[in-house]
This record gives sequence, structure tokens and C-alpha cells, in this order.
Amino acid sequence: MKTIADIARLSGVAKSTVSRYLNGGSVGELTKKKIERVIKETGYIPNTFAQSLKAKKPNIIGTIVPRLDSYATSQTLIGIDEQLRELNYQMLISNTSQDLDREIENIYTMARQKVAGIILLATQITDTHIEAFQQLQIPILLVGQQHQAVYSLIHNDFEAGYDIGKYVIAKGHRKIAYLGVTEQDIAVGVNRKKGFTKAIQEAGDCEVKYYETSFKMAEAIKRVPDIIDKFNPSILVCATDNIALGALKAAHLKGINVPDHLSITGFGGYEVTEIIHPSLTTVQFFYKEAGQVAAQSMVKLINSEELSPIILSKYKIIERESVDNLLSGKL
Repeated sequence: MKTIADIARLSGVAKSTVSRYLNGGSVGELTKKKIERVIKETGYIPNTFAQSLKAKKPNIIGTIVPRLDSYATSQTLIGIDEQLRELNYQMLISNTSQDLDREIENIYTMARQKVAGIILLATQITDTHIEAFQQLQIPILLVGQQHQAVYSLIHNDFEAGYDIGKYVIAKGHRKIAYLGVTEQDIAVGVNRKKGFTKAIQEAGDCEVKYYETSFKMAEAIKRVPDIIDKFNPSILVCATDNIALGALKAAHLKGINVPDHLSITGFGGYEVTEIIHPSLTTVQFFYKEAGQVAAQSMVKLINSEELSPIILSKYKIIERESVDNLLSGKL
């Protein structure tokens, strides 16, 4: 395995010259061709991370995620990675497994590794997070959550919640169960619910009950039968597609036909929601595109370019088979 010292010796130049070349510094044209020829002949692959640590301007972007087994996370990471590569940056990923203490630890660890900036796919922002951001003094971008002290790229959860509320009302549903998550998650647990609630309040004449579950499909499967037995809603509005998928499974296990006897909606737009039967009506968020915008925004922050404190990503309602139109037979 070749080193910079080997490349320098074979090229007949100083090690510092090879290092300067690899880091994009000024090197004479003849010397540049010698180094390039040796690199090609030897198949030498530079250690990008080591280069970033030594360079005055590092090109590694730290990306911290709460979980890896998530469609939203994986699509966002793909978007970040693809865009960073185009911009000649590299991504370093750290997973916290939804452990807040580990998340804070990873923020400091990445800063010690001299990353150029950190993209944080956050589930909540605490005072400890803000303290860390202020101490580190490197560019930070939140994705999925919002805080006034940090640049944030958010999904427009409030408007999305409002629009799905208007949608189910337009379909004639008046006995509605909303299945959400903990309000510690401001985006999913608070903003989606607030938007939905506003639409319901504007409509009036609705019987709505709010329930809480986790992000796990298995918990929704356990939770939904009790909701059906005790409240018997015409529709379940679920705060995520995973919850909606759990609700679909629970309805199937109880022998309830969807959408004839129970309608279900979700949020997310996961690929699986299109191929299941019945296919799921949902609010689609464009996670990959959001990742691309996050990467572009982070590079702007690194280069001290102007950036809006809050960036909104797109969404749209995807109408499929899981929602019954209760007004279709009425004139």
C-alpha cells in the first residue's frame, strides 16, 4: 500500500509537494503531471479524511442521524451524499440510535475531528444542544427540526397537517382519530398535530380524539384495536407512514375492511405505501431533495455565503386507495 512518501520518491519531488498537490495547492504543471502519472501507475488512493484534518480548509461534513433503519433518514442521507460529492466534499456519518446523550457526545467528537460543519437530523433540540453549538463555533445545520439560534431546514409540518385535515374533512369524515407521537418531537409531535387541529377547528361539527404512540409500527398494531373498539372512528389520521402501516395491519387482523369500514392516512410518502393493498393516502415529503438542499446550504455556510435562517422543503398529498369518500353517494 503506497504512501505520500512513496509517491514523492517515485515522482522525484518533496513529500510536501505531493501533499500540496493532493490538497489542491499550487504546483508547477510539469511537477503536477509527474505526480499524476505516478498516482495512476501505482493506483494510489489518498486518505481523504487525513487530508481534511491537515488542510487549512477541511472538506469533511459530519452528519449525525437518530437512526439508520428509517426511510426518511436513508433518503435524506442519499441526497446529502450525492450533492456533497458534486461539491467536492465528503460525508462522515454518525448514528445515535435515538440516544440524546450519545447525540451530544457525537457533536463534540465530530468537532474534534475537525469537520468543516455538522448536519444534524434532529428529533429534538435541548439547551445542551445549544450550548454545544455555541461552544464549537463551526457551521451547524438542523434538518427536520427548527430552532431560532440555528440554521434549520424543515419539512413544512404545520401546513402539511393543515392540508391533510382539510382533505379528510372534504371526504366527509367527521368522527376522526388522530394518532400522533410525543410532543418532545416538535416537528412531528407538535407542528403536524397543530396544523391538523386548525383545519378541524375551522370545519367545526367534528368529533376528534387524539392519541399518542411511538414511531414503531409494532406499537401502532397494538394501540389501534383499542381505539377502534372504544371510539369507532371513520378515519385514522396517522402522524407517520409507519404508524399508518401498523394501523392497516391492525385493521386487517380485526377483519376490518379499509377503506370501506375504516379510512387511514399517513405522513412521509415511503415507497412501500404505493405497493401495499390498499395503497396508502399520505403526505409525501421529498427527503432526498431535502438532503440535497441541506448539503448545498451547509457549503454556503462554510463559505460564509448568505443563507435564510429557515428553509422549507416541499410536500404534496398523494391520494390513493385507503380513504373512503363518505360524500360520494350524497347530493
